[in-house]
Amino acid sequence: MTGDTRENLPPSESETGALPTSERIRYRLVNAGCRYHANDNISAFVEEGELDQIQAEVQQHLQGVLRALVIDTESDHNTNETAKRVAKMFVREVFEGRYVAPPNVTEFPNVTRLNELMIVGPIKVRSACSHHLCPIMGRVWVGLLPNEHSNLIGLSKYARICEWIMRRPQIQEEAVTMLANELQERVQPDGLAIVMEADHFCMHWRGVKDDESKMTNSVMRGAFLKDANLRREFLALIK
Repeated sequence: MTGDTRENLPPSESETGALPTSERIRYRLVNAGCRYHANDNISAFVEEGELDQIQAEVQQHLQGVLRALVIDTESDHNTNETAKRVAKMFVREVFEGRYVAPPNVTEFPNVTRLNELMIVGPIKVRSACSHHLCPIMGRVWVGLLPNEHSNLIGLSKYARICEWIMRRPQIQEEAVTMLANELQERVQPDGLAIVMEADHFCMHWRGVKDDESKMTNSVMRGAFLKDANLRREFLALIK
């Protein structure tokens, strides 16, 4: 091996103290070999107090965006605090699912050995398209076929898990798969089915400007994939 490869390595944590918070977090992710795509949760790499610093950094950059758009935020009272408001919205609301740990969900053993079809929904969900950061607004239905070893969770907890997954920039197809993975791991059912129907505002606001089109996609696992009658029963009941 020739040459010194150290210059190609990311700096250590001790060397990143003077960097912006976003760069320090990025280096932690790189050093750990972790992906940080738009729909990934990176809460394990965000330390206490750093979310406030991220929000302040985003605000600063958004102020630059407004300036580049030639918007006079000093004399225009409507945009005086737009950068601050949008930064808070991104970090604390619409993209919050990237920065916070999964919700605490109490799980109960299936004492009565329920093994019949359960349907939860429709659950209202709100997300954002990772291509244009436009809203995705829709509904989710969850179908479960538990077994005696499944963990049962409360009705409201499905909504909390959905919210945690959906509050990230993403595409709908990946969001539904991520939700299925999360519920499969928590509940361990014999069958899992998820259907999501949503409006995409990147279609409404720009491009073809089609106000009518919706996107519907599904994930079927286990018994729902193997048993056509069970699948038909689920799809018939959610309409």
